[in-house]
Amino acid sequence: MNYKEAYEKWLTSDKVTEEVKAELRSLSEKEIEDRFYKELEFGTGGLRGIMGAGTNRMNIYTVRKATQGLALEILDKGAALAEQGVVIAHDSRNNSALFAKECAKVLCANGIKTYLFESLRPTPELSFAVRHLGCARGIVVTASHNPKEYNGYKVYGEDGGQLPPEVADIIIGYINKTDIFEDIKISDAPDYISIGEDVDKAYIDAVKEQSLGIKIPDDFKVVYTPIHGSGNKLVRRVLDEIGVKNVFVVPEQEQPNGDFPTVKSPNPENPEAFTIALEYAKEQNADIVFGTDPDSDRIGVVVRKNDGSFAVLNGNQTGALLCEFILRTRKNAGTLPKEGAVIKTIVTTEMIRAIADSFGMETIDVLTGFKFIGEKIKEFEAEGKFDKYIFGLEESYGYLKGSYARDKDAVVASMLVTELAADLKSQGKTLYDGLVELYEKYGYFLETLETKTLTGIEGVEKIKAIMKKFREEGVPMETVKTLDYSQGIDGLPKSDVLKYFLSDGSWFAVRPSGTEPKIKFYFGVCGKTQEEAQAKSKALMDSVTALL
Repeated sequence: MNYKEAYEKWLTSDKVTEEVKAELRSLSEKEIEDRFYKELEFGTGGLRGIMGAGTNRMNIYTVRKATQGLALEILDKGAALAEQGVVIAHDSRNNSALFAKECAKVLCANGIKTYLFESLRPTPELSFAVRHLGCARGIVVTASHNPKEYNGYKVYGEDGGQLPPEVADIIIGYINKTDIFEDIKISDAPDYISIGEDVDKAYIDAVKEQSLGIKIPDDFKVVYTPIHGSGNKLVRRVLDEIGVKNVFVVPEQEQPNGDFPTVKSPNPENPEAFTIALEYAKEQNADIVFGTDPDSDRIGVVVRKNDGSFAVLNGNQTGALLCEFILRTRKNAGTLPKEGAVIKTIVTTEMIRAIADSFGMETIDVLTGFKFIGEKIKEFEAEGKFDKYIFGLEESYGYLKGSYARDKDAVVASMLVTELAADLKSQGKTLYDGLVELYEKYGYFLETLETKTLTGIEGVEKIKAIMKKFREEGVPMETVKTLDYSQGIDGLPKSDVLKYFLSDGSWFAVRPSGTEPKIKFYFGVCGKTQEEAQAKSKALMDSVTALL
């Protein structure tokens, strides 16, 4: 079916509302093509796309179709899995609550036990809830830190981790066989189980078990922004329960709002997201400032420098600080296992390896995506090595201590980074001092990310052409090793990623984004000084940019 036929199918279907048909009739030919030239792809992470009418958009029809495919996968495995059920959560985005309810309608109509959170919740709590309730699957409606036009839909397995590729492929098979209108079962009065405080309490208790027991000084001050997302109540709750009494929440960004009116993008990776928070931080003389994204799985941290100015840490810096803090504190407490491991993604800073080595711990690399960290935790447990996992992180501001969940968790990260800042304050130091100490001890590691956005049909083809060029022509640099992860390296699943290691110890990687129309270039260097690292990074970036 070509895009014009798909478009006409929607216009003539009695399942499509008149409001949606009016939207479709208002589109230009180019817009029609973009919305219908393909179906929104259900990848291993689920769905993600711009909201609107059409097969290549997030809307109630594409959500229903994906959920029907999931229902068929569950039913095919038997009644026991259907009775285990599915738990559903959603974030603060526009239509997230609507899409979550549509999921419940489809699952209930298919005879699958369904739990639905009464209001918005963080993604990591959904991961926890799957395990806590003993569910077969979980769904969270979110587009994480994407701009307001986006929404998404992620599916979790019974271990609380995002689906592995082999299970996702089965669901994709059912989705592809499902007609978006005629094959959908849907209940007008879904008999789902509403959940809330009971799961919240169990989740917060699990998060608190990851506390490192640092005493919080009475004058310690936190400024926090949930950036209009789902982290507000639970981040504040866990901080209060570990004894943090001075928490100032940015009032302009406290309430959930899918338009994210105070920021260009609700992404704590962007310094702009902290503009308002920093004004309050100056007024409050805050010891630490941090923010969580709409589904509260990512955290961005701001530190006060010695000259009184503030600096936004990147994900690698926060990860290195947390990694060293956890290892050091556990070593001092005598709880560090003899054969412990830190798990990071292949594009995360190599400083983690240097830190882990200094404590005699292993560093394990996995593909980009926190689900691969979750799978490694599952592998440890299957081998009976329940204490091997120490900490997991990815450069894109995601961290997890503990195995209560199997996805990155900004709630636990908020608690840990607060404890770290409080620990340093008791020594007369700031988080910035702590970071400088790491650089002085392990080297000035510097990582940079460059992203090219290439939208539409043409963008997809350009991204493919760039990857083809790198694979076929290589790079005119002195490399010591090239890894093409599309070949399935070190037992990892095949992935469209290239990583080059240079003779001076630098590296860079290139990969298309799995969730957005972007291609990403990662650069990593290490110098004896900050100036040397900056010079090496610029030279490497210039060399790669010239290839494009």
